Amino acid sequence: MIYIVGAGPGADDLITVRGAELLKKADTIIYAGSLVNPALLDYAKKGCQIHNSAKMTLEEVISVMEEDDGPEKIIVRLHTGDPCIYGAIREQMDILDSKGMDYEYVPGVSSFIGAASALKTEYTLPNVSQTVILTRMAGRTPVPPKEEIELLASHQATMIVFLTSTMLGELSKRLMAGGYSPDTPAAIVYRATWPDQKVIRTTVEKFPEEAAKEGINKMALICVGNFLGNEYDRSMLYHPGFTHLFREASDDSLNEEKSDDKVAMDSSAEASIKEVK
Repeated sequence: MIYIVGAGPGADDLITVRGAELLKKADTIIYAGSLVNPALLDYAKKGCQIHNSAKMTLEEVISVMEEDDGPEKIIVRLHTGDPCIYGAIREQMDILDSKGMDYEYVPGVSSFIGAASALKTEYTLPNVSQTVILTRMAGRTPVPPKEEIELLASHQATMIVFLTSTMLGELSKRLMAGGYSPDTPAAIVYRATWPDQKVIRTTVEKFPEEAAKEGINKMALICVGNFLGNEYDRSMLYHPGFTHLFREASDDSLNEEKSDDKVAMDSSAEASIKEVK
């Protein structure tokens, strides 16, 4: 049986329990080279066949799977983070489907989640951003025209940019061209959750300069947006004045806040009318 397993963002204890148990039982492990923490291979049992796919083509990976597959065999294809994001697993699964080979997909913790933990932040804040854009800039591999950085930046949402560490100057320019102001908060998270993790808080205009100072040109995520600032509204979920399926409101403070907001809005509207007159 073949298992496509997400290795997690880096730290060897951030693989899922299911993924770790499969590594312990595996007869063959095909892992994604320098992107996967080699400490994860310590889970492997004695005699396990281990292959570094950094030096392999897709066809060679499939060939190993075909050769080692069997009724009592366990093959783990170990990808970085969660392989649903830039993991190139669809093409593997399509080939396995065409060959009638059974497999399962075991999810992992993505590096963008590891970056949030490194930043001690929340990507979705009330009245700041309720949308997270995971993307990359076009390089040797293109992106669809409607997904160019400038168009995505126009939403002013939380943006996490993958696979762009060698093009940070261009990324900064295009983010600003799309609508982010130069002083919009930004962060560079290098090797999130790895032992040598680095976190640099900066701005959209200055992150290329900061990355250059630290010699960062690979394995970094660029996080952009006002979620990195200090202003946001309180969530309704735990507000004492908010009723939902599992809890009745315990005070009327929320209605009072709404009333205050309405008075402020009414006063503003009245002042605008007088100004027009």
